[in-house]
Amino acid sequence: MTATHDFVTPRLAAAPPAATDLLRSAFRRHAAGVAVITAHGTRPAGFTATSLTSVAAEPPLLSFGVGAGSSSWPVLADAEHIGVHILGEHQQELAATFARSGADRFAPPTRWRTGPHGVPVLDGVLAWLVCRVVARIPAGDHRVVLGEVLFGDPDGAGRPLLYHQGTFGALRD
Repeated sequence: MTATHDFVTPRLAAAPPAATDLLRSAFRRHAAGVAVITAHGTRPAGFTATSLTSVAAEPPLLSFGVGAGSSSWPVLADAEHIGVHILGEHQQELAATFARSGADRFAPPTRWRTGPHGVPVLDGVLAWLVCRVVARIPAGDHRVVLGEVLFGDPDGAGRPLLYHQGTFGALRD
């Protein structure tokens, strides 16, 4: 699969502050699964994402958003392959580490190894995937990245970590 540019990126006007606040307030009420996205360039890079979504089964595609001003974006902007890690409820500290600006995200206690295509793969996650980047789509101050799933392991143990109302949490029975 190759990336095509059959989409039109509209020019968007700057949103009024009230609309930005509205979006943030509404999505604080939206519970989302927590993932960590990783890549390797001149250094390993990664960030916590709650925007991960399945896009298509054939071919197997997923997407996520990343801030164009984030410290991880320069590595992701050039990466041919990325890692996607679905976090478990036992990994709140890992999620916080990868969300923290300026943190050495790959230093201990983070446990990771080099996976297929040189992608950093985190240990102890519910599932991990290695994807080939097929598109990077400008979306305001973010980029939407489309990845084609190539490898992975969906058999980690545990329950998913969630993000809701600005905090990490878990499912209740």
